[in-house]
Amino acid sequence: MDKLWATWRMAYITGKHKDEGCVFCNAYKSAKDEDVLILHRGCHCFIIMNLFPYNNGHVMVIPYRHTDDITSLTNEESLEMMEFVRLTTKAMKKALNPHGFNIGMNVGSMAGAGIADHLHMHIVPRWQGDTNFMPVVSETRVISEHIESTYNKLRTAILEELNNVKNI
Repeated sequence: MDKLWATWRMAYITGKHKDEGCVFCNAYKSAKDEDVLILHRGCHCFIIMNLFPYNNGHVMVIPYRHTDDITSLTNEESLEMMEFVRLTTKAMKKALNPHGFNIGMNVGSMAGAGIADHLHMHIVPRWQGDTNFMPVVSETRVISEHIESTYNKLRTAILEELNNVKNI
């Protein structure tokens, strides 16, 4: 029998990744972006990699303000969230060359939000053939690249996109 090692998943399974309070609020309060996988910080929102991704390169855009109510977002928060979705999508196209994307938000636990208390928008790059039998047969997802390597690629691409916008 072949073995697929995904040792990083044990923290998720055992719940050892859970700190006191909101995981997103704790992340943006961190002094070092690299430690918590923050790719970019804006005025109202930040971009962070999902530590337990659905697919390689899974990123989230999150408002700083702790809210679970999409209707409470200010115009500035809403605008920056969508600007960051566009920015991240451009950066992913450049750095990861996906064939498509799943982009969306689950609002409320009944809608599937894993962290229902703090809004967040998912951006998941997709490739032809990236889904297979593994999740069905063994409840295992195959992530093809180490998260730190993907982080470095995406962070570089996001900074390049930001520089392109500033130079226009």
